[in-house]
Amino acid sequence: MPLKILVTDYNWPSLEIEREVLRRAGAELVVAETGTEAEFIRLAGDVAGILTCWKHVTPAVLDAAPRCRTVARYGVGLDNIAVGHATELGMVVTNVPDYCYEEVSDHAMALLLACARKVASFAAATNAGRWDLKAGWPLPRLRGQTLGIIGFGRIGRALAPKAAGFGLQVVVYSPREPRDRPSFVRWTNDLDEVLAQSDYVSLHVPLTEATRGLMNAGALAKMKPSAYLINTARGAVIDEAALLAAVQRKVIAGAALDVLTTEPPPAGHPLLGQPGIILTPHAAFYSEAAIEELQQKAAEHVAQALRGEWPENVVNPQVREQANYRAVGQAA
Repeated sequence: MPLKILVTDYNWPSLEIEREVLRRAGAELVVAETGTEAEFIRLAGDVAGILTCWKHVTPAVLDAAPRCRTVARYGVGLDNIAVGHATELGMVVTNVPDYCYEEVSDHAMALLLACARKVASFAAATNAGRWDLKAGWPLPRLRGQTLGIIGFGRIGRALAPKAAGFGLQVVVYSPREPRDRPSFVRWTNDLDEVLAQSDYVSLHVPLTEATRGLMNAGALAKMKPSAYLINTARGAVIDEAALLAAVQRKVIAGAALDVLTTEPPPAGHPLLGQPGIILTPHAAFYSEAAIEELQQKAAEHVAQALRGEWPENVVNPQVREQANYRAVGQAA
């Protein structure tokens, strides 16, 4: 009998790439329909692996999967997977950190340019029948302004040269100086310094307890009144109530967000339709090439675990040394 792999959710037209990769590993897909925790618990009893995109793989789901060897994330962030609990149970957890950094950095740059050139204001006025240059005033020159990048992983590193190509000065905040930092990038471990100096602040940090609410009222107050906040990371990195107040009170000029704390936002969400705030629907990661790469890599990680191999991009490597490691007795 083929092994079973639970797919909790996905957001692309077909699972044919995954089906083919896992067919070669002797497995077939079981695709959830409702996406609820109760459904996952019901389906998890005999699965050998879990593929998940945005749905939460909770401790209860993992407890219901005694044969599961691996949980593979379709994506980079891991805040929707109970990684610690999976480790305790002997499951190996993987992600795909290297599939969309060009797309996300492109999107961050696009949002920056939309803020810098007042694209949303001009478009709204023009669509409303006002052919009005003043709809976007004032409009400073982009070249010579400063971009502050918070977090300097793959996406931040990809964004820096794109911004420099437009003539922006680039300063990076990270706790430790990045290795192989480009000469045109200035580094500091003082977040307040970056916030105070930057005309645009772009967030590129994972969502952790340390970064949750990183951009709160205090942090926003340290930014220039003319500055814009850009977020293509995770919504909860920003205190959304504080951001709304900061924009309404002109503490900062505005924001451009591809992510929100709750996605999709409920009707009446206070950031929807708010002047000075540009929203896109968690689209930064998307291109057809990126999605195909994501499907292939995530499925290959599961297939590697099923074959008893050590998968690529393991996020809990300590599991390999545990007595309850679920691939024990297989090649690793």
